[in-house]
Amino acid sequence: MTSFRKSALLTGLAAAGLVAAATAFAAGPDSSLLADAKRVFAPLPATPSGATPQAELGRRLFFETRVSADGNVSCSHCHLPEKQGADGLPKSFGVFGKINPRNAPTIFDAALQFKAHWRGDRETIEEQAEKSPTGAVSFGNPDFAAVIAKLNSIPGYGQAFAEAFPGEADPVTQKNWGSAIGAFERTLPQPTRFDAFLNGDAKALTPAEQAGLRKFIDIGCVGCHDGVGVGGTSFAKFGVVSDYWKETGVAEPDKGRADVTKKDDDLYVFKVPSLRNVAKTGPYFHDGSVAELPQAVRVMGKTQLGVALSAKDVEAITAFLGALTQPTPANYSAPTPFPEAAAKQ
Repeated sequence: MTSFRKSALLTGLAAAGLVAAATAFAAGPDSSLLADAKRVFAPLPATPSGATPQAELGRRLFFETRVSADGNVSCSHCHLPEKQGADGLPKSFGVFGKINPRNAPTIFDAALQFKAHWRGDRETIEEQAEKSPTGAVSFGNPDFAAVIAKLNSIPGYGQAFAEAFPGEADPVTQKNWGSAIGAFERTLPQPTRFDAFLNGDAKALTPAEQAGLRKFIDIGCVGCHDGVGVGGTSFAKFGVVSDYWKETGVAEPDKGRADVTKKDDDLYVFKVPSLRNVAKTGPYFHDGSVAELPQAVRVMGKTQLGVALSAKDVEAITAFLGALTQPTPANYSAPTPFPEAAAKQ
């Protein structure tokens, strides 16, 4: 066979292969993959509207810095729009530059999770919001009365609270602070391409992402990372098979929930994080000890499943995780602040 004919034949075979692959992809994913995915995951439900007085007040409070002890910290300080609702730091810093003991996860899908914080020491996002202003690291106020005094000193907040909580004689309260911020945070989850796939759009995931999803299911990642949040529904020990800190290089491992519950069974137990937006929210784990997602995937395979993932497996799973990235919510930006009270002459 001449080199020309051989080249032509190879070109023809390659073209035929591309056509076949394109035809198969157009026809949709393996039906078993979609069926298996639907058994362990759920698409995002409808997100509440942000155009309510409570959600609008919550948005304003979320970005308000003037209630912190140093006047520089707000909820958004650790949850930046440009960082997919996280902050890109191993461990966040709060009031007066104090370092938080743990990494700040994205806030975009906190409302989907069964508890708040890595150690689950807050039951709801509303409770988390209520207690944050008096946290020594976060806002640094001695009590919530100091927060209320600051809010009442800024014209505009009185009316905003009254509109958000009508019928209350004195609506500027700690409970209403938490309720308003919770209402705002519940408007943030946005559908991803993976949600479109779960809803039957065969072309929503690329072949590489589908291969990663299949691997993610088959090797057992879904034992913890399931449901609508692809995680966030349970607690789990970090280091089921081997000590996590030996893989992440941490000198002093965090004891996790054991510090909260004082139970030996909770040693090194943390809330399983949601993997929505994970491709954009490194560094990873409760201590931000791993910078890159592929390495985080390798660590999880080894410590949780006892599996030494191949480079191909890591690449596939990482590709799938990229399909969990959501768009930044349209209302996730700071409103024009209420002006300060005019100084008395």
